[in-house]
Amino acid sequence: MPKQQEIIIVGAGVIGLLTALNLAPEVKHVTVLDRSGLGQESSWAGGGIVSPLYPWRYSPAVTALAHWSQDFYPHLGERLFASTGLDPEVHTTGLYWLDLDDEAEALAWAARQNRPLSVVDMSATYDAVPVLGAGYSRAIYMADVANVRNPRLVKSLQAALRALPNVTLREQCEVGGFIRDGAQVVGVHTAQGELRADQVVLTAGAWSGDLLRTLGVDLPVEPVKGQMILYKCDADFLPAMVLAKGRYAIPRRDGHILIGSTLEHEGYDKTPTLSALESLKASAVELLPALANATPVGHWAGLRPGSPEGIPFIGPLAGFDGLWLNCGHYRNGLVLAPASCQLFADLMLGRAPIIDPAPYDPGARLG
Repeated sequence: MPKQQEIIIVGAGVIGLLTALNLAPEVKHVTVLDRSGLGQESSWAGGGIVSPLYPWRYSPAVTALAHWSQDFYPHLGERLFASTGLDPEVHTTGLYWLDLDDEAEALAWAARQNRPLSVVDMSATYDAVPVLGAGYSRAIYMADVANVRNPRLVKSLQAALRALPNVTLREQCEVGGFIRDGAQVVGVHTAQGELRADQVVLTAGAWSGDLLRTLGVDLPVEPVKGQMILYKCDADFLPAMVLAKGRYAIPRRDGHILIGSTLEHEGYDKTPTLSALESLKASAVELLPALANATPVGHWAGLRPGSPEGIPFIGPLAGFDGLWLNCGHYRNGLVLAPASCQLFADLMLGRAPIIDPAPYDPGARLG
């Protein structure tokens, strides 16, 4: 692709921002648009575990992206901190899975993938995590799993992009459709008028399917609501992430503890509900009984970009020259972002891809 290309990126979550950061050194100009505030949707709302919740239950396509990203995240965090002074807090704590029904499958997967997942004696688990609730009988542990403080990741990505002279970030700029010249997509319609570019990249998360329907393309990406709550404890309260019965507790370095999350098909409704609050509080107390006397300091909802098998769409959209997709990451946008955005840049810039791009090819999957 010629160096003098101008790019529009539609959607300023972590996927859009990191896509822009990867492309900016290689193109003339990048404009990133968002319908609301930068990174204020799914990227802000998620928990930030740098692993799928149950990685062995996913396809090899998700696993390939996840492994590359997990290995890259510490470098990304250090790079952003060094360049912006804003630390995304890539916090390696390890993760305990408790009382899994498919423990044998998990261990077999780890052996095949050469990942450090192992059985831990329950008494040793309680020694390592003294605040863990009673009654659990089995645990497996992966030591190298980190979490990233996603709101800070968003802020550091924004700061890195604002420092680049050939990047423009535009908030409150909703895209309503695409400008076409025959088979070529040459820009977007926005509430502030037309914007044109050589290439348009769709990274609009849960809204990506709606935008492609304006072209008559049926992209199976839809909003899936998730709610979380937040507690504030002492910094050493919870030394590792724990997960049981589909619910997890994530410790931040300063003692904040996130409990998540629900899985709801409610369209674009992001209203936090009392029923979810009570359910999440019950899960929190079951995992960490000391929280019974604590009051959550936060409760919010976000919209995941649900997609088949959680496999994102990455690459050019056949039949629409100039239109590219990097969307549909479902529950793993933060997990998969570094690899997805590196793979995307490789494809757009004509470089050798970091992994086989075939499983994510929009043309093959939507044809």
